[in-house]
Amino acid sequence: MTPEQVKALIEAALPCEQVDVEGDGHHFYAAIISSAFAGLKLLERHRLVKERLKVQLDSGELHAL
Repeated sequence: MTPEQVKALIEAALPCEQVDVEGDGHHFYAAIISSAFAGLKLLERHRLVKERLKVQLDSGELHAL
């Protein structure tokens, strides 16, 4: 999976104002600005993203985010 593919998954899963993804094909770092995060703590934001990408994470298609 490429950073561009991960970015597209995130953008499809959440309303995003900005998404930047970096990664080496196995491990990815995403900086996300989303209105869906309003009022949420950092850990809650992280859980929301992982919940929305659960299928890809569970299948191993997306290894680490």
